[in-house]
Amino acid sequence: MTTFLFQSCDTDFMNVNPPNQLSADIVWNDAGTAQAYINDIYNGFEQGGFSEQMLASVSDEAMFTHPGRGIDIVNSGSSNPTSLGWVHGTWAWGRMYIYIRFCNVAIQQLNSENNKITDPDLKDKMLGQVHFLRAYYYQQLLRYYGGVPLIDKVYTITDDMNIARNTYEECVNFIVKDCDEAYRLLNGKSMDKGRATANAALAVKSRVLLYAASDQHEGAKLKAKVSTISDDILPILAYTSGSQQERYKAAQAAAKAVMDEGQGYKLNLTAPVSATEGQNNYKSIAMGGGSKAPGIDAAAASELIYAKYFIADANYTHGLHNGPNGYKNWAGNTPIGLLVDDYEMIDGTPFSWDNATHKADPYKNRDPRFYATILYDGAGWKPREKISGNIDPANQIQTGTYDILEGGTVKTIPGIDTRGGSIESWNGSWTGYYYHKFIDPDPNIVDANNFQLVPWPFFRYTEAVLNYVEASIELGETTVARDWLNKIRFRAGMPAVTTTDQNQLRQIYRHERRIEMAYEEQRYHDVRRWLIAPETVGRKVTYIKVTGKFKPGKTMTAPYRHDPTVYDYTYTPVVDNSQENRSWNNNLYFRPIHRDELNKNNLLKQNPGYQN
Repeated sequence: MTTFLFQSCDTDFMNVNPPNQLSADIVWNDAGTAQAYINDIYNGFEQGGFSEQMLASVSDEAMFTHPGRGIDIVNSGSSNPTSLGWVHGTWAWGRMYIYIRFCNVAIQQLNSENNKITDPDLKDKMLGQVHFLRAYYYQQLLRYYGGVPLIDKVYTITDDMNIARNTYEECVNFIVKDCDEAYRLLNGKSMDKGRATANAALAVKSRVLLYAASDQHEGAKLKAKVSTISDDILPILAYTSGSQQERYKAAQAAAKAVMDEGQGYKLNLTAPVSATEGQNNYKSIAMGGGSKAPGIDAAAASELIYAKYFIADANYTHGLHNGPNGYKNWAGNTPIGLLVDDYEMIDGTPFSWDNATHKADPYKNRDPRFYATILYDGAGWKPREKISGNIDPANQIQTGTYDILEGGTVKTIPGIDTRGGSIESWNGSWTGYYYHKFIDPDPNIVDANNFQLVPWPFFRYTEAVLNYVEASIELGETTVARDWLNKIRFRAGMPAVTTTDQNQLRQIYRHERRIEMAYEEQRYHDVRRWLIAPETVGRKVTYIKVTGKFKPGKTMTAPYRHDPTVYDYTYTPVVDNSQENRSWNNNLYFRPIHRDELNKNNLLKQNPGYQN
């Protein structure tokens, strides 16, 4: 053993802070360093929904192409406290509590009498942001796990860390209080782009109160659906007293408050726009002002209430993660047929494979939002020669198999964007579809090599409108609900809904929300809070099989291009369980809490149906 002794020497050089840390009295006595601390708390948002694995792939929107990363555990209904399956950092139990602690530190320090930040306007802006952040992180925990321990102070290492879960109602009230405080502090103040605003606080409140009013959190309805819920855990997951109708009134008022703060994008229409304009409107909303592609309206950024922007570092590769393999991308979260088939025809009637006209040409005359969300066989896409040479001058998605004339012989070839194609076949879609919605269509961006600047919409104006519509339907105010629903449809180029029957309008609304908010981390929660998961996310995955055979007397030599004058195309929907055999388990109405968290806190109760 070696011992170091310091004798008669000056040790002042040792009394310094680590170069990457600042003491609390320095951080909270200077506005610049205090704001830098708060800026770090925003890191809990990560890149929003733009992760390689998207929440869409644990819903009936998409399937993750690459197995073995935990999504299959969730979709098979086998998540448990020791094997959670896929968990994203933006709702991971331990990680959210780290950021909640950061919030509590900031609130404590900014409210301290020793604080030397004297500008009251600046201090309000800081506190307002932190109350918003804490509200958001708690609502993330609440909507995945149910009631959680509410911690609103800074714990030290000597404090008792055994803390019971609060009731669902207590958690809702706590979050609403934080939202109200954030609104009070931020109202009328100008905030930097990508930072909390007064209306962002109202948007969190609107979402939380709509969820609180939903069937999943009405105790009697939840217990009737999930038999494993005991009386002692029920208040942690749902209301056991009070009126669901009163909660819908609160949700309706909260949504209207958001709507009154802005106007969204093109929601003042009295008739449907053209199909072309509807498609461009929806594309423009998805781009959020972050695309320079032709036809994209930057003004659609007005739809965003709170978003994650990729401006300073431009480091996000969403197109690479999800684009077609024939462009050397990874095809991560591909749409499944269950979503594709739910897009209506342009006249507002349902699409059906039993309709011979629909089956013969399934991608013709669909809801304009379909063309802005899904890449399908024959759809035009970016210039392929920028990355793959001149193998596809037509720049069309190829997910089928096709006849081709080669050396006088007719052969069958796989499309470039298939798992049998010539370019990175291992990254090909299993489903026969690719994702379009949040990939920048700018032809100058090569997704495999370039970054894009499209923001992630944590909250957009239309969500508040849909929240208002839902609450109004449940309150029996169907005329106003229908009229607002039609404003959304008119912007997309879809015809008006005419019914005011509550049951009919509820189903129409739920369908509309599915389409309008596709890939926006809504569907996972919607099917749970409506208690309809078995008949939605519990279904088996469907693919599409496309074949192109020469018409009599017609041929084509390479390179192949989609051409209905040359080919007879056949489209066959297929149920396929080989990649994912999905199965719904009622336990999954709430995520399991990891066993390690329960071992650290002996007052923490596990969610129903899970064995520790």
